Amino acid sequence: MTWRHVLLLSCLSAMVLLSSERQKIFMQESDASNFLKRLSKRSPKSRGEVNVENTQKLRVDELRREYYEEQRNEFENFVEEQKDEQEERDREAVEQWRQWHYDGLFPSYLYNRHHI
Repeated sequence: MTWRHVLLLSCLSAMVLLSSERQKIFMQESDASNFLKRLSKRSPKSRGEVNVENTQKLRVDELRREYYEEQRNEFENFVEEQKDEQEERDREAVEQWRQWHYDGLFPSYLYNRHHI
């Protein structure tokens, strides 16, 4: 029987505390509407809000610029590597052609042909 009394007493005390604290927690309706009117979309932003938004925009722009610069550098490096590889393949092909067609003369006989 005592645990029921303790439970009942704690529930009653909680209800009393909540009913007395309700005035402190919730705003009056007029105060709430004034608060919402002050923060409506048409109200001007404070200097601090504008500064925070501008710094956030600048940071995002800087991050975007860094990202695209990094992407561009990676692409330029890739293109340069591809070009170097192609030049190496071309040089090797020309060298193989010269070795295959070399006739012991310098410069090669093929380059000294006289066309009649």
